[in-house]
Amino acid sequence: MGKLFEGPDGRPRCNWCAATPEYIAYHDNEWGFPVNDDQRLFEKICLEGFQSGLSWRTVLAKRENFRKAFKKFDFNKVARFTEKDVERLLQDAGIIRHRGKIEATVNNAKRAKEMVKVEGSLAAYFWSHEPNSETRDISVVVSISPESVAISKDLKKRGWKFVGPTTVYAFMQAMGLVNDHAEGCVTRAKAIRMRKAFKKPT
Repeated sequence: MGKLFEGPDGRPRCNWCAATPEYIAYHDNEWGFPVNDDQRLFEKICLEGFQSGLSWRTVLAKRENFRKAFKKFDFNKVARFTEKDVERLLQDAGIIRHRGKIEATVNNAKRAKEMVKVEGSLAAYFWSHEPNSETRDISVVVSISPESVAISKDLKKRGWKFVGPTTVYAFMQAMGLVNDHAEGCVTRAKAIRMRKAFKKPT
């Protein structure tokens, strides 16, 4: 998928890493590796929502501030946030101060709690939508997929916000539900190994 970028160590990586040096560590150590931890899954789908209309670079630079502001994205804690917390966060220069996105994160924390009761875990829900990797053509660059459309539609039906198909697909890429590392990327083989060893949550 996509072209390659030669990193400072001379090794080829996905071309989007060329945008900023901060992307390289994120790409090499996180992006595309399977995740089954509910807190990390909740964090990522919230941060992808904050990214909407912006660059991931902006969000990545503020990620630690977001974690502090939102109790490390423990959705049981965030679900208890009140309007007073929203007003406090709107004054926090360390994060993206967008009322709709902040309120969506609090709302989605409540919806996440409901999902755990119904599905057992966020991980079980999201991994039940894992695409068939054998039928995917990674040479074609996409920003949505049939699965991201289906997840987005279902999440919205459950009351989640800021979870459009593009946001959901970016989440799927980052959390390893798909391996969109380019052919020839130094990290692609590692992502394949991790996906093979990954025990799919049920």
